[in-house]
Amino acid sequence: MLLVVDVGNTQTHFGAYDGDRLVEHWRFATVRTSTADELGAVLRNLMELRGLGLADLDGSIVSSTVPQLRPEWRAVGARYLRHETIVVGPGVKTGMALRYDNPREIGPDRLVNAVAAYDAIGAACICVDFGTAITFDPVSGDGEYLGGIIFPGVEISMEALSTRAAALPKIELHEPRSLIGKSTIDAIRSGIVYGFAGMVDAVVGRLRDELGQDTATIATGGLAPSIVPFTDSIDQLDELLTLTGLRLLWERNR
Repeated sequence: MLLVVDVGNTQTHFGAYDGDRLVEHWRFATVRTSTADELGAVLRNLMELRGLGLADLDGSIVSSTVPQLRPEWRAVGARYLRHETIVVGPGVKTGMALRYDNPREIGPDRLVNAVAAYDAIGAACICVDFGTAITFDPVSGDGEYLGGIIFPGVEISMEALSTRAAALPKIELHEPRSLIGKSTIDAIRSGIVYGFAGMVDAVVGRLRDELGQDTATIATGGLAPSIVPFTDSIDQLDELLTLTGLRLLWERNR
């Protein structure tokens, strides 16, 4: 089986593939100071809950937006999986031309998402990832990574609002009762959900002006289900898109 690991700034999402079938996947909080031993223990314990073991894994690939955890995941591969783990970055074959001033600056998760989105659509497309930041990554009809747009994420914005405005509370993110809030909490929730949905629609609209109005849009990321239902521009929601992209990259680098 293949282990795929997407290390985000907030959460780590990993899964196990048998061929192209995702057997199981898990999430745990990303701790930037984690050691290889701690990561190996979490990996082993979560897999054992589903009757799987580290010995079942004969390949692994990791995408990490946290630089200090990249060598730790490499060490997990060497120490616990007994093979070399591929870490997405310079030198990894993507099969995609990168139209970026400095390709080394591209976040590995953004690149993985772009590969998966284009593989799914087979035409010009936009991947919108609702993570710690909201990222827009367009791909041309010829499969070229064109660049991107980065916007502060939902949780960052909510945290900043409650931190900088003493009278405004932290809220749980779910569907607003109505557009016009009848309480402070309802007003914040409406502002967050409809505000981010409107931002996404506006940015996608401008991207479609450049790429073509029929450009497909795929959303992914942990907070996508909270915002996507209130957008008009998102065609698909795939919460497993990044894991799929990691599997595709592993196949291209075997």
